[in-house]
Amino acid sequence: MKAAITAVGGYVPASVLDNKTISETVQTTEDWIQKRTGIKQRRIALGKGTSDLACAAIDNLMENYQVDPAEIDGLLLATATPDHILAPTAAKVCRMSGLVNAFGMDLNAACSGFLFALEMAAGMIESGRYQKIIVAGADKMSSIVDYEDRSTCILFGDGAGAVLLEKTGSGYGMMRSILRSDGSGTASLLVPAGGSKFPASMQSIVHRKHYIKQDGSLVFKKAVEAMSGVSQEALEHNGWNAQDLDWMVPHQANLRIINAVGENLKIPSEKIKVNIEKYGNTTSATVPLCLWDFAADFKAGDNMLITTFGAGFSWGALCLKWGVMREKKMQNEVKTALENKNVLALQ
Repeated sequence: MKAAITAVGGYVPASVLDNKTISETVQTTEDWIQKRTGIKQRRIALGKGTSDLACAAIDNLMENYQVDPAEIDGLLLATATPDHILAPTAAKVCRMSGLVNAFGMDLNAACSGFLFALEMAAGMIESGRYQKIIVAGADKMSSIVDYEDRSTCILFGDGAGAVLLEKTGSGYGMMRSILRSDGSGTASLLVPAGGSKFPASMQSIVHRKHYIKQDGSLVFKKAVEAMSGVSQEALEHNGWNAQDLDWMVPHQANLRIINAVGENLKIPSEKIKVNIEKYGNTTSATVPLCLWDFAADFKAGDNMLITTFGAGFSWGALCLKWGVMREKKMQNEVKTALENKNVLALQ
């Protein structure tokens, strides 16, 4: 028995922050941002929290695939921007989305959070103790971005994505993953204040310590090295090579990172899913938003590699065979209409 993705959902806010607007605020140009990052615009959640983003993505999933909220056993919510330090955002989302029989748990592994949560949920389902688990990735990065800092404000956006995991005996589903964390990058990518080490204070606010800080060149180099290495390791553990892949879905941090990893692994660009130009880096949400955006391209049995890299540092890669998706609502409605038409014709 394996765990397979059977439904996907997503949500991005309506408000768009494009490169032109950013270039009017900090010293940069539209062309420079796009050439350095691949990003043209990002979405900003005005007046909303991470719980609202996650709830919208989950509701999109349940509505489109006609999933009964009462069926869900658990929600694993990957986020680096919870509504509150305490209480868990996942518990709030369970209530908002009507997951009346589900436990909810937040998981923070930064940009690798969704991948780590996916592996955890797969193990829970494969144990036989749980039947249906939603894994969501949601972040309101605009809440921790300093829009006076050119090195970070060009990168991040807000959004959420979600998948439903269910057991399958078809041979499709999750395969071996490789997950890593080493702590070496704590000082290179972090929000310095607001936690137990450096609680909020007047000084931390004055010195803008509640915004994300990044050593861009070091993070770039480490991301390419780590994602390339762990992806190759995951492929080998599953008896695959790059030629066996139908798709790679990488974390959407920077288009140059994505291209470098693809080149290192010798994966053609047409097999690599990229939507960073529309949303920027949505941290925990980048991978599920890619799965949502491109779900129509994936066919049952397709070989897929997911790879991520995030603060900490944390990184990983997971191989899977894309499963049989639940029928979408529109498909069911068309099917019902045709059946009714055939009944009337027979009468």
